[in-house]
Amino acid sequence: MEIQPKGMEEREKSPERKDLLPSQTASTLCISSRSESVWNATPRNKWDVYHKPIIVLSVGGAVFLFGVAITSLTCLTTANITDTTKNAFKLSGPAFLSLGLMLVVCGLVWIPIIRKKLRQRQKYHFLQSIKSFFFNR
Repeated sequence: MEIQPKGMEEREKSPERKDLLPSQTASTLCISSRSESVWNATPRNKWDVYHKPIIVLSVGGAVFLFGVAITSLTCLTTANITDTTKNAFKLSGPAFLSLGLMLVVCGLVWIPIIRKKLRQRQKYHFLQSIKSFFFNR
């Protein structure tokens, strides 16, 4: 029977030592972190990559069309509407127009940014594979 130093026994029995699994802790943290995203893995389909800009474009188009409808109704309506209601419609129409147009432009700009990021990731992975091929021999 070997006599181990007292510090070694205490470290083995400590609850902190049992909770941490050295081989699994680092991999679990990497998988759950934000760095492991759509950009690091190969996308399954185009919807996984482009769904957010498509949703922004759709919502922006709907808000823009709603603004067009409200603006045209206030211009074409000659019915007896109180001044406060007519002023509210006159102010909200252009607000919806500008908000919808802003969302459409953001969605349209977002798509080329995603394409550029995907190309950069592909180049990076290609260069990494070439580097590992030559230096791991």
